[in-house]
Amino acid sequence: MNIARSLNNWRKYRQTITELGRMSDRELRDLGIGRDDIRRVARHAITG
Repeated sequence: MNIARSLNNWRKYRQTITELGRMSDRELRDLGIGRDDIRRVARHAITG
C-alpha cells in the first residue's frame, strides 16, 4: 500500500507542477504564487 500511496503522491506533485507551470506570470501572481514557489506549492499539495 505504501508504494501505491507514493506513486499517487508523485503523480499529484508532477500534475501540480505541470498545471502551475502552464500558467502565465500574471495568473500565478493573481493566486499569490511566484514562479519560484511552484515546487513548494506542489510539495504542499501532497503533504497537506
